Amino acid sequence: MHILNRTTQNIPAQLPIKVMQFGGGNFLRAFVDWMIQILNEETDFNGGVAVIKPTERGDYNELKTQDGLFTVILDGVKKGQLIAEKKLVSVVQKVVNPYTEWDAYLKLAEREELKFIVSNTTEAGIRFNPDDKFTGTPPTEFPAKLTKWLHHRYLFFGGNPSKGCILLPCELIENNGHTLKETVLKYADHWNLNPDFKAWIASANHFCGTLVDRIVSGYPQDRAEEIELELGYGDKLLVAGEYYHSWVIQGSQEIQKKLPFAQTDLNVQFVEDLVPYRKMKVRILNGAHTAMVPVGYLGGLRLVRDVMQEEITFSFVENLLTGEVIKTLDFPVEIKRKFVQEVMDRYRNPLIDHQLISISLNGTSKFVTRLLPALKGYRALTGTLPARIVFSLAALILFYKGEFNGEEIELKDNKQVLDFFQDHWRRVIDGNLTIEELAQSILANKLIWGENLNNFPGMTEMVSHYIAEIEANGVMATLRTIETG
Repeated sequence: MHILNRTTQNIPAQLPIKVMQFGGGNFLRAFVDWMIQILNEETDFNGGVAVIKPTERGDYNELKTQDGLFTVILDGVKKGQLIAEKKLVSVVQKVVNPYTEWDAYLKLAEREELKFIVSNTTEAGIRFNPDDKFTGTPPTEFPAKLTKWLHHRYLFFGGNPSKGCILLPCELIENNGHTLKETVLKYADHWNLNPDFKAWIASANHFCGTLVDRIVSGYPQDRAEEIELELGYGDKLLVAGEYYHSWVIQGSQEIQKKLPFAQTDLNVQFVEDLVPYRKMKVRILNGAHTAMVPVGYLGGLRLVRDVMQEEITFSFVENLLTGEVIKTLDFPVEIKRKFVQEVMDRYRNPLIDHQLISISLNGTSKFVTRLLPALKGYRALTGTLPARIVFSLAALILFYKGEFNGEEIELKDNKQVLDFFQDHWRRVIDGNLTIEELAQSILANKLIWGENLNNFPGMTEMVSHYIAEIEANGVMATLRTIETG
């Protein structure tokens, strides 16, 4: 069986690079790159992608070795039929690591045809860091790297307004387009860049708010060999996900013309107001994911599908959504319940192996954006705290201990966050901190939660009680006390 590359597949890298993509992970490859592949096949878009490594760790060696080629495996329902679609994606023309190829990164800004910038740097990615310097090659944060790239483009084209870009951030934060724009402008101020550059950013570039939706489970470990035999080549970047997909973009008619999704069957909508769509999707689909990760993992489960198959955790997720989350959404009840049912069905997809640990990345910031608004909304409506959301928070704090029942948990989050949790749990283990003191101190950390969560009456006691119960009796037994009243 031959390896996958452009020579063995006879696919030359000849597409003009029209898209710069910050991130080459599973989601962007199985969502944005897959869509661009279809745009190329079904319209005259004819665009290639340059993938930019947004962080220092790793080098996308496999993507380089395979010349940007990879296969997307999609399982689900398409027009009423159960499908298992396999598509070789060939749109990635170039892979650039700005940490080792800074000049090549800036050189991309000189390409006139490059008009679109996509990113998915997680909820923690769009942030301002005052320590980032203009002389950094590169600076640390994604928006800082982007600001330098845009500044180079501005200078190269002499501030020509027609050379601005369309930015489509996929990070699951509220007002992601506006936030990215404001962060870029903040860096421009911080670095004392030309006021004309700031005006060019504001007027010549379009920062679109977007909302993405597709469950991408990643490398299909259990069936990779079977898939490769069927494909006839080895692919270390196989990426599996569900067929269902949705991309809602807040953008003008001009942008719609430049991105001819309407000429395809892709589920892409251009809307004037993204807020109601985002709120429902983030609180229901993403919120349930964030809630089930620590609960399911500490309960010995490893896949989203496992959570759905276990009666008590299924009940937990269903009741969290129907009894707590949807009460905070201003949509007709039938629309909310229909969306919840669709989400539950998607979670049960028997062909999707979605690892809980892969969803746990930056779990604290995900709780803040996905579940904390529902917690606050529920309390404002009822005067009480939502038991299941609070239980998931307690489980998250215990999850960030980094081990449970003697098994190490591979945590991935901001180093300051991980060090903070590690220090507190070490003090508990050493007998210098009680569980209630631990809960109170962690909940008080405004850098993590954005506010002092102890200010919600009963929160400290509720969280510390759940942590103690889980440690004493386990997740499943504690859940049963909640689900059975």
